[in-house]
Parts: sequence; C-alpha cells; structure tokens
Amino acid sequence: MMMKLLRIHKEGKSAVIKVGIGLIVINAIFLVLLSSYPIFIAMMLILSIILYGMTLNFYRHPNRAYKGDLHGLVNSPTDGRVVAIEKVFEKEFFHDERIQVSIFMSFFNAHSNWIPVTGKIIHLSHVDGNFHAAYLPKSSHENEHTNILIETPDHGTILTKQIAGAVARRVVTYVKEGDEVHIGAPLGFIKLGSRMDVFLPPDSEILVELGEEVHANVTFLARLAKQSK
Repeated sequence: MMMKLLRIHKEGKSAVIKVGIGLIVINAIFLVLLSSYPIFIAMMLILSIILYGMTLNFYRHPNRAYKGDLHGLVNSPTDGRVVAIEKVFEKEFFHDERIQVSIFMSFFNAHSNWIPVTGKIIHLSHVDGNFHAAYLPKSSHENEHTNILIETPDHGTILTKQIAGAVARRVVTYVKEGDEVHIGAPLGFIKLGSRMDVFLPPDSEILVELGEEVHANVTFLARLAKQSK
C-alpha cells in the first residue's frame, strides 16, 4: 500500500532505476565472493536497502495540492528547514527592502519545487555561479540559481530563487515568462542538497519561525498585505 502511494518525480525515475540495478549487481558480487561471510553480506544488504530508501525519498513527488487560488497566502515552495528570515535590501529587481525567507533542503527532503503564490510570471532568468554549501547566506546571490518574479493580482510581486548547493549541479524550472500560475502547482526540481529563497513585501506577516521544518503545499510562509492600486 505504501509503495502504491509513493510517487517518483519524473526527474528521478532514471536515477531510481540505475541505483536499484547498481545495488543489485553489487550485492550479487558480494554474495558470490563472500558467501562464507553471511554477517557481512547481511550488513551490505541492510545498507543497500537504506541507501535505496533514501534515494526513493529524495526523488519522491508528494501528492499534495491546494484547492482554490488562496490569494494573499504564500506557500512553502519546497520541503526543508527555514534557515533565514531577515529584512534585506534587494538590489537586483525591487531596489528596496524585502523580507527574505530561505529554506534549506537536505538530502533527506523531497526536492520537488512548487509555485508559492497565484499570479503571473513576469521575469525568469538563470544565473551561472558558484556551488557554495546551500545553507550559507552567500549562496543566495553567489551560487548558480534561477530568478522567478511572480506578480499577484492584488498583493504585489514576490521573487523566488531556486539555488544550487555544494553538490547540486542541476536546477530544473518548468514555468516560463508570461505563464499564469496557480499556488501549489509544480515549479521545478533541484538535484541534491539545495535551497530556495522567497523575497516578500516588507509589510508581509511571517507565519513561520527560524529553524522550523516546513512542507510544500502544507505550510504557509506568510500572509501578504493587499496592495493599493
């Protein structure tokens, strides 16, 4: 029943198959060469099961979705831990003060990314960069990342960043500039340890705390104030 409910993200299907085949081959070799050491073979089998379970967890595609547009609320765009909540001067797009909420994804988190708010993609760009550890503050602007600006109907514009980490080497983004997007819809995928940043208007009400574990399409990061037109 559990396996029936487990969905593997399309970005991970090939990796899951390759890891599975590789572990089967390795265990078969050890079984032939070390058949007289059953304890060692049992340990290898247990380690292989744990490794494959971690791989399935990493590439799982959580079956979660919001109903309705939920205007004014900001969805956590990924599973992970909140590593930063701070006011910063965003100099690239807004040129003013914003609240930055950063979420770090460890190897144990599902790495699917989701749309944080309902609105329209008004800018999307990919920036080459370094591969610092994703939990470090400088990774937000120095690491390879994508910038995604989403304009909401009544609550201003937010910036979301998909950021590669020290090990991650591929950021996948499914949306494009001009798309009308819905909160909780698929946004993309980041392979291996990584991070996502969300830059919110300064009058936003933050609903999470530093160090909190959040879950995409379950946790709301903030409530946005309605903007006057």
